[in-house]
Amino acid sequence: MLKVTLKGLLAHRRRLVGTLLAILLGVGFLAGTLTFNQTLNSNFNNLFSVANAGTDAVVRSSQAISGSGSAGSRLGQRPPVAAALADELRPVSGVADAEGQISGYGQILGATGKAVGTNGPPRTAGNWITDPSLNPYHLVAGHAPLADDQVVLNQGAATSGGLHVGDRVTVQLPQPETFTVVGLADFGSTAGLGGETYVGMTMHAAQQYVLKPGQVSMILVKADPGVSQARLVQNIEHMLPSGVQAITGAQYTQDNVSDIDSTFLTFFESFLTTFAVIALVVAAFSIYNTFAILLAQRTRESALLRALGARRGQVLRAAVAEAAILAAIGSAGGVLVGLGVAQLLKAVFDAAGLGLPAGGLTVTAYTIVIAMATGVLVTVLAALMPAIRACRVAPLAALRDVSAGRGGASPKRTLFGLVVLGTGVTLTIAGHGLTLVGIGSLLSLIGMIVLGPVTARPVAALLGSILPRLDGPTGRLARRNAMRDPRRTAATATALMVGMSVVSLFTVFAASTKAGIDTEVNQSFVGDLVVSSPSFGGGTLSPRIATTLAQLPQVQTAVGIGSGLASVNGSGEDVTNADPAGLGSVLVPGTVTGSLASLGTDGIALSQNAATSDHLALGGTVTVGFTDGIKSTFTVRAIYSDDNTLGDYLVGTAAWAPHYPQAVDQTVAVRLAPGVSAADGTAAVEKAVVPFGSPSVQNRSAYAATASSGVDTFLNVIYALLALAILIALMGITNSLSLSVYERTRELGVLRAVGLTRPQTRRLVRWESVIVALFGTLGGLGLGLLLGWALVHGSPSGSSVVFAAPVTQLAVIAVAGAVAGVLAAARPARRAARIDVLAAIAQE
Repeated sequence: MLKVTLKGLLAHRRRLVGTLLAILLGVGFLAGTLTFNQTLNSNFNNLFSVANAGTDAVVRSSQAISGSGSAGSRLGQRPPVAAALADELRPVSGVADAEGQISGYGQILGATGKAVGTNGPPRTAGNWITDPSLNPYHLVAGHAPLADDQVVLNQGAATSGGLHVGDRVTVQLPQPETFTVVGLADFGSTAGLGGETYVGMTMHAAQQYVLKPGQVSMILVKADPGVSQARLVQNIEHMLPSGVQAITGAQYTQDNVSDIDSTFLTFFESFLTTFAVIALVVAAFSIYNTFAILLAQRTRESALLRALGARRGQVLRAAVAEAAILAAIGSAGGVLVGLGVAQLLKAVFDAAGLGLPAGGLTVTAYTIVIAMATGVLVTVLAALMPAIRACRVAPLAALRDVSAGRGGASPKRTLFGLVVLGTGVTLTIAGHGLTLVGIGSLLSLIGMIVLGPVTARPVAALLGSILPRLDGPTGRLARRNAMRDPRRTAATATALMVGMSVVSLFTVFAASTKAGIDTEVNQSFVGDLVVSSPSFGGGTLSPRIATTLAQLPQVQTAVGIGSGLASVNGSGEDVTNADPAGLGSVLVPGTVTGSLASLGTDGIALSQNAATSDHLALGGTVTVGFTDGIKSTFTVRAIYSDDNTLGDYLVGTAAWAPHYPQAVDQTVAVRLAPGVSAADGTAAVEKAVVPFGSPSVQNRSAYAATASSGVDTFLNVIYALLALAILIALMGITNSLSLSVYERTRELGVLRAVGLTRPQTRRLVRWESVIVALFGTLGGLGLGLLLGWALVHGSPSGSSVVFAAPVTQLAVIAVAGAVAGVLAAARPARRAARIDVLAAIAQE
């Protein structure tokens, strides 16, 4: 049977090419994702290891505030320590050197006056550490800063901003300050930490602009030769005051890597793995359909083997062995393809503005084993059901002509599918919370797959009803061919349906998110203009902007709105800060109980959700801990219903600023003076913000569009990742049509003999492909709409997402499905048209 299996593979190798490619691409995406994830982990680990190689111990505050919001971090934000502690540590036994390090915010403005930096990585500024072994940056040009008006920039930021040694540069700290660039540096072995920008200045300047005199963020310690890191920590621990701790340099490096992993890489890896699974699921449907057709076509062959003495188990094992051999070959190729996929993934995210650290690909045995094992397992499972059917063929079937076709669905299948689909839709519509909605969505998908053969015949008849009028007898034949075998039509379309459902799901959710943002801005923002940072991930505004704009005659009110990390009753939270006196004239955060204007320096406002979860009411008190280590008691003086604009907690700027030397704003809301036109007001505001890096000045609608632009970027990345799944699905259609053409060789020969021309033959196959592609596309659109609605419906309360179905985009997807059907049929149509009439008629 092994020889029979191998000869069968070689005899039908052309018919298995499509399946092989589906395995190769599906496994390739998985292998590429795993390789990319391993590469990122390895690159970040190497980056920090090289950068911190000379640091043997780190002295820092033992207190840390970690949040789950935008400022969340495993390392958290820690209060500063006394700079004088470094002088006290240098005489300690085993200490070769100790230097304070300051790290804070610093936005570089390039030669054109625009902010430098990609989406995501932070903009940092601090002191230039004079000991090269303790400094993670090393000079590649120029010299270290010697005066307070001199700075070193990381080479990547300087290149992006068109800056060189000797140039004057403006750095927002957050107030704009001008320096001379005297040096360029690399972080560890790269020009920057994954797109992060860096400004290094003297210790005196860093304390003046970033922290406060006499303070540093932490102290880096170098050990004497022969002194271990653990021993060094033991030697200096007794010198540390209360609230200050010492950790080894190795632990500090691991904390940095773990921090990147918990705040970025874990989500990133899960995100990519999800799309790899989608690609594999689509590939599995294509593989299943191919083997179902192949084994159906070889029914007489299987029956003949049974007549010659082969047992059912041998026929089954032969079919499974054929799938396993094909899977092993495709999976091995997929591992190689994964290297290219990993490079492609990096290019996609770089194009989206997400700076990632450079480095070679990391291929591990884990990646190879997981990719190979998954490819073989998915292929064998996909081929198992067709193989079981093949081994059940009676030996006497070899003595008569056995149809390779499959009938429609059984009543049991219909009933089961209706029950599963009905349960899924009910849970999806009536379920509360993402868990129930997710279960309902999965059941709905399973139900649609089970009911595919039931609906294939009537849907194909409906979709093809116009073909007889468009293309006469050719269109009528194509319609009948699509209706002839509903199980095959459904199986062929299912792979495309899964891919298209995910495409339409994200399209609907993206449109809903944008609609929610637009609604939220229009409802809550009552000002005329918004000044905002041009990018996310660290780009912020100087508090002086609001003060400067408020002095313009064209402006009635200008309110800066910022956000930062603090602890509220011991829990790290994102806390919004703004001038409460003018806030009401530019923002309406829903229904307000109490008074926002009465916050003062000891009052706090809460969202209704936060007040309910914290069991607080007006007059209650909360303890707020700031990142400078100071804790204060605040009284609840207002509760507002809409938490989308101001978050869950709001304090006045006067209460916030003393604890944050670099307090910054994310936006500045502006209300123009009575009688000032929008054009005149915009021109005046744009001119006034030029010294602050020319941040964006927009009206309400433009600001809403900009606020949702990140959704489009995210959606484009998703489309790029889903493209491979759609490609695999289209290959499944191509393979199915190719096998169908082979199966119907004699039929096509007879049609050609009675007058069907070659162009008509090509159109016959193309129209059939269009029907199948539209069946999968429309089914995917319907399922995607349901799942998109369910995702919006199941979103947490207080979410600003509003369901919206983008008709134009969904129509484009439907048209693209039909066009894809034509493209998928190109090769099978050509092959059908080239069939030799006499040879086809003579074929048995």
